[in-house]
Amino acid sequence: MAILSLSNLAVLAVILPLLYIYTAAVAQTRLPMLRNKRVCLLIAHPDDEAMFFAPTVLALTRPEAGNHLKILCLSSGNADGLGEIRRKELVKSGMLLGLRSEEDVHVLDSPDFPDSMTTTWDASKISALLTSTFAPQNLTQQPPQPASKRSSSSSSNTTAPTATIDALITFDSRGVSSHPNHISLYHGARFFTSSLVRSYPGWASPVDLYTLTTVNFLRKYTGFLDVLATILSIAFVRGDNQVAGHTRSERGNPGALVSMVGLGGGGRESYGAGRRAMTEAHRSQMVWFRWGWIALSRYMYMNDLRLEKVKT
Repeated sequence: MAILSLSNLAVLAVILPLLYIYTAAVAQTRLPMLRNKRVCLLIAHPDDEAMFFAPTVLALTRPEAGNHLKILCLSSGNADGLGEIRRKELVKSGMLLGLRSEEDVHVLDSPDFPDSMTTTWDASKISALLTSTFAPQNLTQQPPQPASKRSSSSSSNTTAPTATIDALITFDSRGVSSHPNHISLYHGARFFTSSLVRSYPGWASPVDLYTLTTVNFLRKYTGFLDVLATILSIAFVRGDNQVAGHTRSERGNPGALVSMVGLGGGGRESYGAGRRAMTEAHRSQMVWFRWGWIALSRYMYMNDLRLEKVKT
């Protein structure tokens, strides 16, 4: 019986990695992905891009995808007085993950957004920051009048809302780790995308919002073994979303984005690339439990993002 059990384990040890390798290869070549888009990854702290979003960043920065990805980090992670060091680490990590230029990494150090495990950031302030950065015309442009106040000669609004990005990516309402700063980004991002069309009835938001799906504790720490649950989950309804993976936004972008990296240590789009972004760039953060995260977290191997249905 023991021999049979050991044999079964040996078979699984071979089959499961092969299954993941095959699925990752399919994901990299066949699953929907943003192309030729201007994209902002909105994070709370330096190292979020590597610990949580590395598969997404590696996928979006494929040269053939034609995207221009920028990272906007709302704090320097200065809780321990390492803000300037962590700022530089984020820039290095971004370059290791494939960003075009160091200028595509922007780190704020504002009293409005302190690095804190107990502080919730104001969603309206996050929205105002995003507006001034990506849709500054909304701060000065006179919004169109409501239909009841328009003259009969101007019965429809022909001016669409605009922004300098096409997609915004951040955490979902649970923040992956329940960190209040992460959760604040979700609410601020929703506030921003809905505000873009609040005065433009009938128009779609110029920015599609994607959020990183939070999974339960068991799935979070099963590494690449979470592949089957991840793939199956894109066929089910989540919250206000339509059936993810089978719908598109009003702008034609996918309803779900699934990114998986290869298991190898080499290659541009591999687990090793995300690992290096942490171990070589974010050296100030490599305390003992970070090594456990790198080895066991499914977010180092795969991301599934959901298109948010933002109501005006």
